[in-house]
Amino acid sequence: MSVLLTEVREFVGVMTLNRPEKHNAMNAEMFVRMAETWEAWATDPNVRCAVITGAGERAFSAGGDLGSLIPVLTRARPPQDQFEATLLETHPRVRDVAMLRTFFPKPVIAAINGFCIAGGTEVIEGTDIRICTESATFGLPEVKRAILPAGGSLVRLTRQMPFCRAMEVILTGRSITAQEALEYGFVNYVTPREQLLAKAMEIAREISENGPLAVAAAKKAMIETSGMPLEQAYLIEDKAWDVVANSEDAKEGPLAFMEKRRPVYRGC
Repeated sequence: MSVLLTEVREFVGVMTLNRPEKHNAMNAEMFVRMAETWEAWATDPNVRCAVITGAGERAFSAGGDLGSLIPVLTRARPPQDQFEATLLETHPRVRDVAMLRTFFPKPVIAAINGFCIAGGTEVIEGTDIRICTESATFGLPEVKRAILPAGGSLVRLTRQMPFCRAMEVILTGRSITAQEALEYGFVNYVTPREQLLAKAMEIAREISENGPLAVAAAKKAMIETSGMPLEQAYLIEDKAWDVVANSEDAKEGPLAFMEKRRPVYRGC
């Protein structure tokens, strides 16, 4: 069985980390397949939004597989299969794409079905909207092992929750609960387990019904202008407007509104 399950449902790509017996810990094969999928979906017109989740009842992901992934990356042992060899040859590019450190142009929704630790937390830092179960926990325990959460957390976490909260999470290595994550603004919703994927798909479908060029341009501009002086940021916003306003979809949206019908967007 594949360590990564993927499918596309009505313009929504669904990615499932599929090693439940290992708490969906990411090994070399999963990293490589995640990177391949994100790269394919980035240019696939049939994918307008993506959802990432984990298989099983207990975990979204326990992070990198300490027994297989880390020994390869630290060269403690030679690669034992094609995925380990590929990861070693192409790291850190594959890592950056797999963990969404490289910009992904379409909205990504995380459906977090349990504990989400270390690299698991770092993956969802690359997502745009987050829903978790009531039993979910988040944490970056790397400093407890005298290493760093360097999959993006040292850069992204202070931008995604209050500065002092981010410092506490990283410097103590303690986990936080779903309710704390909600209070910190790190997740959007906390839901019962049985409603998790349905809620994620509801939001994903709502997004995918919108103009895909407008959605992609909005995401890109908001990320690019984060922390930028207003004068420079407005120039990027104006450029995004110019590109989207000259599209066929920008004509279709108002026309469909006037004709009282659902718009048919083609992404051009």
